[in-house]
Amino acid sequence: MTKRVIETIKPDKSYLAMVIDDDVMIRILVRETLESRGLEVVEAESGKQALEIFPFRRPDIILLDIMMPDMDGFEVCRKLRELPAAEDIPILLVTGLDDLESIREAYEIGATDFITKPVNYLILAQRVHYMLRSNQTMSELRKSEAMLAKAQEIARLGNWEWNYSTGEMRWSYQMFNILGLKPGGPPPSYRNFIQIVHPHDQRSARRLLQRTLEQKKSYNTDFRIQLPDGSERIINLQSEAILDNDNRVMLISGTIQDVTERKQKEKQIRYLAYYDSLTSLPNRRLFNERLQKAISQARRNKGMLGVMFMDLDRFKRINDSLGHPAGDALLTEVGQRLNQIVRNTDCVARKDAENDLVTVARQGGDEFSILIQDIDKAKDLARIAKRIQQDLCEPFYLEEQPVYISVSIGISLFPMDGENAETLMKNADLALYHVKDNGKDNYQFYSESINAAAVRELTMESGLRRALEEEHLVLLYQPQVNIKTRQVVGAEVLVRWQHPELGLVLPSEFIPLAEETGLIVPLGEWVLRTACLQHQAWIREGLPAISIAVNISAVQFKRSNLVKTVAEIIAETGMQPELLELELTEGILLGESRDIIDTLQGLKRLGIRLSVDDFGTGYSSLRYLKSFPLDAIKVDRSFVMDIPNDGNDVALTTAIIAMGHSLQLDLIAEGVETEEQLDFLADQQCFEVQGYLFSPPVTADAFRRFLRQGFINRMVS
Repeated sequence: MTKRVIETIKPDKSYLAMVIDDDVMIRILVRETLESRGLEVVEAESGKQALEIFPFRRPDIILLDIMMPDMDGFEVCRKLRELPAAEDIPILLVTGLDDLESIREAYEIGATDFITKPVNYLILAQRVHYMLRSNQTMSELRKSEAMLAKAQEIARLGNWEWNYSTGEMRWSYQMFNILGLKPGGPPPSYRNFIQIVHPHDQRSARRLLQRTLEQKKSYNTDFRIQLPDGSERIINLQSEAILDNDNRVMLISGTIQDVTERKQKEKQIRYLAYYDSLTSLPNRRLFNERLQKAISQARRNKGMLGVMFMDLDRFKRINDSLGHPAGDALLTEVGQRLNQIVRNTDCVARKDAENDLVTVARQGGDEFSILIQDIDKAKDLARIAKRIQQDLCEPFYLEEQPVYISVSIGISLFPMDGENAETLMKNADLALYHVKDNGKDNYQFYSESINAAAVRELTMESGLRRALEEEHLVLLYQPQVNIKTRQVVGAEVLVRWQHPELGLVLPSEFIPLAEETGLIVPLGEWVLRTACLQHQAWIREGLPAISIAVNISAVQFKRSNLVKTVAEIIAETGMQPELLELELTEGILLGESRDIIDTLQGLKRLGIRLSVDDFGTGYSSLRYLKSFPLDAIKVDRSFVMDIPNDGNDVALTTAIIAMGHSLQLDLIAEGVETEEQLDFLADQQCFEVQGYLFSPPVTADAFRRFLRQGFINRMVS
């Protein structure tokens, strides 16, 4: 296969890049990246310093962080654009924000482009190279246009005259040069000129001169000419009628200008604006324009068209494991295969060959879109979607290694699912995400029920913000039992949401939403503080001092200052740290980064216990069990539920328990519902369990009764 070569910047002159960031490590990394590509770098640690430096070190490109103290990147960008010297300098915003409003604001204040954190420095170097190259192209185009305008004004390069009454023509010396002829060769004449024009453009040239004669006005047009050496050039022909005293055409005069280079640059700029540089497919902008035109045509003809949105399932895993060059190669091949699939499908092929009714575009990332016009029935789109799924299942060979992918597809139809481009694209996108939320590797037509689900999600998002303030959240406690004594030795804290309109919303619905919106941090703090306060209330009542286990989200672990938050809540509530256990998912512990280790050690210094929740369901690793300061592992309910009937679950659970004992970790099994499961766990010396055999999660008042009686027999409701 063809290997994608990463181009190194080799500028004709040394470009100067200004890096504006309050983080010294980011500035160092960016400097090293750009200097390794041949750029000179000047740094500024704040927007104020950048504005002071700018008049003395005028850069060719500016890399600007958004989140800075005192003056953020938006304000710095705005002030730079107010400087005449900075009007045309490309500005690349480096941001951790990825919401549409921030992106819109960035472009409105004059940003050229943006790149999101965490920064991939290889992509950053290529982006800077691309922006410098594009800016240089635009600068050269502006200079070229200015020079040509001046030349036309002063010298009227390539001028000509045609005496209509005698048929005699006069060409200037420069016109002979443009046409590739020598003075003294074929005499200037209308016939000789038309013969030089490209056969496909001769009608256009004749029409222009004829209109000048008939309407006695000035006209201009572009067309191709064929030079004697066989090459083609593009010229701009301007004509003007010169009238006699009787208002009759006496002469036609004008100029010709070789605009080949300008047209090529315009074509290049249009390509950069309307086509994806990686796959050469139409980009989002061109897709939108074609969709709007197709809707207008379908409305006039009372026709139907379809919009497909799709993305590649698990593309990130391929990109991360094989590298970005391999990921780029995969996207390119997917684009080529999509074009072939759609255009060769029976219900499209004949019509498309006649009218070019198909547009396959790359929306960005691993997302593609397809516009299919003039379809007869919806099942044609279903047939195409199935064909796409089947053909994309065939292996792609990346670095001589077969790679298999699947695709999720959302479909909307005009006019049934929307009367405009925005609505059709939104509904196709909703259908796509419905597929992804239901197992991926499928296609789905838009329906009102999908829209209702999206509305429900929006309702939940706005309601979740109020729920923290208006006490719509409630904590439940599931007893953890020592099966030898049947004593309650602990409780797992579980959160539920009683929405005033939607009713009971399960954690599986609102926890991912809280993680996506960032509300998981205040939600997690509320759960931890409320659970600790309840624990202390039980102790003040003279009830046994059991341990409580609180789940910590991966997003909460990474985004918040968790050690500081836990320490403050312990001090505020008076919670005994040795009775507090934080349950961490396996995903949190992946990577063994310094930040993860520092956070875990900081939590242990507070005196609390740490356990791994749902052990065995993720990327279980003996390395993190050995390396991290853990106290316990929880055997997931998915392994326990089919014991003793499923031999695989029996073997896995036995192995997990044996591993826990060998590492001297405490063990607790979740999801225990039968005496047979309980007997098996006792035989394996796993003596702490929780599950519906003893009790479902209950309110604080109901849990108080367990603490008062001190033990649970079984099947307590």
